[in-house]
Amino acid sequence: MDEVEKVFNRFDTNGDGKISESELGAVLSSLGTAFADEGELRRIMAELDSDNDGFISLPEFVAFCRSGSEDG
Repeated sequence: MDEVEKVFNRFDTNGDGKISESELGAVLSSLGTAFADEGELRRIMAELDSDNDGFISLPEFVAFCRSGSEDG
């Protein structure tokens, strides 16, 4: 299991293989990330959820992490 998958599993608190908006918000809050409003969380969710099914799958999460690492 690589590091990206380990991080994904930390976000996927119920172990269903996908990250919901509430799971994303809970983990980010536990890391000390505060949002100005729920709109910010929805924006992040929309950015990662490329197939618009309301969840972030492992392939979507991996693609997002890889695209971020190419930026710099």
